Amino acid sequence: MKKLNLILLLMCLPIVFTSAQEFGNRINEDESKVPQYTLPDVLMCNNGMKVKTVKEWESIRRLELLEIFSSQEYGRTPTEKMNVSYDVLSEDTNALNGKATRKQILFTFTNGKKNIEAILLLYMPNNVKGKAPVFIGYNFLGNQSVTEEKAVFASPSLHLVEGANSNVWTRGSQKNRWPIEMIIDRGYAVATMYYGDIYPDDKELRDHSIVSLFSDYDKYSIHHDEWNAIGAWAWGSSRVADYIINNESKIDSNRIALIGHSRQGKAALWAGAQDTRFKVVISNCSGCGGAALSKRVFGENIARITSSFPHWFCPAFNRYAGNESNMPFDQHELLALIAPRHLYVASAEEDIWADQKGEYLAAYYTKDVYKLYGMEGLDSPIPPAINQPIQNDVAYHIRTGIHDVTDFDWTQYLNYCDKYMR
Repeated sequence: MKKLNLILLLMCLPIVFTSAQEFGNRINEDESKVPQYTLPDVLMCNNGMKVKTVKEWESIRRLELLEIFSSQEYGRTPTEKMNVSYDVLSEDTNALNGKATRKQILFTFTNGKKNIEAILLLYMPNNVKGKAPVFIGYNFLGNQSVTEEKAVFASPSLHLVEGANSNVWTRGSQKNRWPIEMIIDRGYAVATMYYGDIYPDDKELRDHSIVSLFSDYDKYSIHHDEWNAIGAWAWGSSRVADYIINNESKIDSNRIALIGHSRQGKAALWAGAQDTRFKVVISNCSGCGGAALSKRVFGENIARITSSFPHWFCPAFNRYAGNESNMPFDQHELLALIAPRHLYVASAEEDIWADQKGEYLAAYYTKDVYKLYGMEGLDSPIPPAINQPIQNDVAYHIRTGIHDVTDFDWTQYLNYCDKYMR
């Protein structure tokens, strides 16, 4: 059966790749060329009933949307329980010149035959009385890249990455994206893990991901709702939340914010949609397959992203490459699944491929769901000016600069969490 699946896959690949490449090369960066489109009504149930109450939303429509995104975009998250053990590798109560307690925890995921290891880097403020709120988020270049502290270990899966010894992977190379002292000074803890420890970001390395530990894992499977990297990263965020809630008495389990940038913004939204323990969900420049509306076909499109990163989404998502007009769903419905928790979507002025307007509109069109809860969404379909954040229950800003995470972004997220998570 596995051989048959592989043969079928190989037979289809040239056609799918050629088609995806053809459409992917048609990148639109001209607003006047955005096609006419109609977004599905987020409150309209599959049977044609319009949701009018919170109960109807939570018992009917919300479940329908989770099914849509599981079967059509991100794949099904397994319900099978995975064994995980935790070992504290180090603890320093005098980190960052006494401002923080730093812990490094080895996660070992196992199915009894095979293990996958990951290291959580956790900083907790020493100046907070009681329990501190926390930001959870993945880093891109290993835990050693977010700080210059020499005691921080490199992440376990870095040996799988070609070129991991180059300067870009060095200690502190991405500390600009993780202003840990700023966050600690504001009274928040920070929990970060290298995303490659959960799923190495390479289509050839699926066997080294946590996906490979599950009992139904089939290396050759091309089932339409097969979960892949984004689903795995989302699953991993929830496992970090498990650890913090059950093992860290200095952190308030009712005040967990999940943050993700770029591809991890996509994963953060999917994790936040499924796991209601994340009280604030932050999408930073997440673009196509994240916060941006797919039907606008602006910037990076489905054909481009699925051909460049075939291991991110479930196979079913490929059917919408160059075919966005026939999608029965769109990303505003994903964002609406965060309600009634708090949602922050952010863009960058020069990040054209992320479709900043599409990101804003997706956040805007969650308003009817937030209204059911008596909460305030974005009040206008017109995006705000550059560097002028809107921080209602649903928040948005677009800042100057490129596809990145900056101190400006973090300042807004901290201000927002001060308002809604204190």
